[in-house]
Amino acid sequence: MAKQKVKDEDRDSKLEEVELTEGDGELEPKEIETFEGLGVIAPICEACKNLKFKKPTPIQQQAIPVALEGRDVIGLAQTGSGKTAAFAIPILQALWERPQPLFACVLAPTRELAYQISEQFEALGSVIGLRCAVIVGGMDMMSQAVALGKKPHVIVATPGRLMDHLEHTKGFSLRGLKYLVMDEADRLLDMDFGPIIDSLLLHIPRERRTLLFSATMTSKVEKLQRASLANPVRVAVSTKYETVKTLLQSYLFFPFKHKDTYLVYLVNEMAGQSMIIFARTCNDTERVAIILRNLGFAAVPLHGQMSQSSRLGALNKFKAGARSILVATDVAARGLDIPTVDCVLNYDIPTDSKAYIHRVGRTARAGRAGKSLSLVTQYDLEMYLRIEGVLGKKLDEYPIDKEAVMLLSERVGEAQREAVNEMKELHAKRRNRKTEGISGARGKRKRTDDMDKEES
Repeated sequence: MAKQKVKDEDRDSKLEEVELTEGDGELEPKEIETFEGLGVIAPICEACKNLKFKKPTPIQQQAIPVALEGRDVIGLAQTGSGKTAAFAIPILQALWERPQPLFACVLAPTRELAYQISEQFEALGSVIGLRCAVIVGGMDMMSQAVALGKKPHVIVATPGRLMDHLEHTKGFSLRGLKYLVMDEADRLLDMDFGPIIDSLLLHIPRERRTLLFSATMTSKVEKLQRASLANPVRVAVSTKYETVKTLLQSYLFFPFKHKDTYLVYLVNEMAGQSMIIFARTCNDTERVAIILRNLGFAAVPLHGQMSQSSRLGALNKFKAGARSILVATDVAARGLDIPTVDCVLNYDIPTDSKAYIHRVGRTARAGRAGKSLSLVTQYDLEMYLRIEGVLGKKLDEYPIDKEAVMLLSERVGEAQREAVNEMKELHAKRRNRKTEGISGARGKRKRTDDMDKEES
């Protein structure tokens, strides 16, 4: 026991030493303009070119060379910084040199993020014939077992469903795994996946490379690092909570009873622009989407109580431009890369400032301009002032003609009443489906993948 403690202390001192030289703010790393300059092989550089990756982002410049050396990496970087490519490129290069099935496994906190990571792996690995499987809750276990039976090179999974397959899918094992990635590790642990991750680590060989990426270094992430990384290099880029300079942020203050009317006015003012509206609960997400649809706006909801196929369908419609408005809970606040979002509207003020940073990070990505607007009522003042405190600045009030807003109140009132009736029908249908499902599945075991349904 004493020996283990010394080992951990030794490991921490090594980590600290590397931190000072690997550019966590103490020293500025030399900027590298090309992926070739990072030591990336020609086929993968070609894939980067096809994906319009002009030059490596700061986190890629720091993480890729270290990972290519075969070191464990802790990557700390803000949302939208190119973290996925920072771990995908070294894994694909190692796979090119030593091809084998079930080579790498990536753990993600949400299903949507898992699919997005998989898409990036497939795009970057297309030139080397990469096979990738997505293993998440809400999808058919049997078809996933078949996909695993085909021995893909990379598995992207949510922890609960992956654990289910390790325990119940015959012939499936990760004993030969060479790379483990934990993406958005702070979020994985916030969602209480800790015990499942501990169990997963028992099914994975100790002799492996581990890449841990996180927006923040919380105490839980530090504990996870000690348990799963050997002599890691820490690379950090802009880990302070901040919004990008190209984002124009403002707020609007009004009485709570007129909230829907103000929202409709703003959506009408920004007609033709692509926007994400964030609400706090699944119920409000659904209700706001129905109100907007009843008023002729192309809105689609996205929340954790929808089926996985419905969630992917909603996201794809929005990404493809078939719907210009996505009304979502915080399931869409983090990790998702939708380049063309013009505006983020906070219908509900988030309860913590980290969530605000991630929400508004859905727009003004990769150097583009964007705007965010927060709807503040008398009940939101404390939370809103806390966010301003974290940002370190006062936001401008959005200019608006209050008389013009109130002209819409009658029409919005009708749409609200219609929405109430539609919501009643929707809840009745869901209750019926649930009742049928319970009677049909009575006595069956409850799977751990229920955990990754997402918070509301």
